[in-house]
Amino acid sequence: MDKLLITGGKRLNGDIHISGAKNAALPILCAGLLTSGDVVLHNVPSLQDVSTMLKLLRQMGLQVTQENGVTTLNGNAVDKLEAPYDLVKTMRASILVLGPLLARFGEAKVSLPGGCAIGSRPVDQHIKGLQAMGAEITIEAGYIHARAKKLKGARIVTDMITVTGTENLLMAATLAEGETVLENAAREPEVTDLANLLVAMGAKIEGIGTDRLVIHGVDSLHGATHTVIADRIETATFLCAVAATGGDITLKNTRSDILDVALDKLREAGVILTTGPDWIRAQMSGRPKAVGFRTTEYPGFPTDMQAQFMALNCIAQGTSRVTETIFENRFMHVQEMNRLGAKIEIDGHTAIVNGVDKLVGAPVMATDLRASASLVIAAMVAEGETLIDRIYHLDRGYDRMEVKLSAVGAQIQRVK
Repeated sequence: MDKLLITGGKRLNGDIHISGAKNAALPILCAGLLTSGDVVLHNVPSLQDVSTMLKLLRQMGLQVTQENGVTTLNGNAVDKLEAPYDLVKTMRASILVLGPLLARFGEAKVSLPGGCAIGSRPVDQHIKGLQAMGAEITIEAGYIHARAKKLKGARIVTDMITVTGTENLLMAATLAEGETVLENAAREPEVTDLANLLVAMGAKIEGIGTDRLVIHGVDSLHGATHTVIADRIETATFLCAVAATGGDITLKNTRSDILDVALDKLREAGVILTTGPDWIRAQMSGRPKAVGFRTTEYPGFPTDMQAQFMALNCIAQGTSRVTETIFENRFMHVQEMNRLGAKIEIDGHTAIVNGVDKLVGAPVMATDLRASASLVIAAMVAEGETLIDRIYHLDRGYDRMEVKLSAVGAQIQRVK
């Protein structure tokens, strides 16, 4: 099993190219099931989760070709309407095949999902929404079995804001009969990116980017060409890295307009930020200032950046309060950071971080995707060497992170 060996204390200088967004690419790949035409995708990131999704889609009969950075999907020969446990267990986003399969083929059998162990992420909102559209759904032996001769438009109000739930119901509604209204819809940029692709495929969607989506069902969708948006979480992760270590980096092929809250917090920490239409430059000298925040749905502070900002707070001046409202188990990195010399205490859903002058390298273990990124940041600040185990979590969501960081001055290497 691969590990990362990191020697801390190196400033970062240079340019980093940001990859396509994992959380946009996964639902967009599933959208290939909605049509028999070619869906041509640019900027699909090279990630373990993407490879897993493509393996699942191929198993269903979706034809996938990848040449010169372009991924082409063709759903003309899809013939297996099942997502088996052995693939779904490693990646919760596999649930996103449910809506497209049901809408186009009238049936789907999908294993209950797995993924990071960061808390309960129930799929009841997906099921409730599809049932409102006329689907008959049973759960047997760990599988969701859904049937519907033809989905019907409905007004769906989810009990909570759910990103994958919104995406699943949005895809299903494009081929449903009549009008579907999704109230309390997720507003994340990745949802907007999926909606923009669906419109390019012939879907009729109103309210894109808002919490109320109105979808007028069409008989069929056609092929389209689309470029996946830049990964805002990868962008913000690298910005936290330079904020913690100091230096001057420019992130290219990214967007600042979907990162407002995170950028505001970085400025509060002392980072000098300048932005352009597709780049962000971050300059940092000296020790960061502690920043408190509360995670919430977009456009609020993203839960996917909580751990990385906590790493920054570990060596910041002052004390910060970090409150996690999305996932109940998303403080598993705290124990590992304390092994490096951090002073973090947990009080329910809040972590109190007392900044220290320095961290010291030690062996640590990644517990989930974003926790692994936070440990990389902490290790880059720590004196001496840090060995991070279980970095397969990191590979699920970051495209060659150690290569990108090494190119701008970090001393980081992958070891077997």
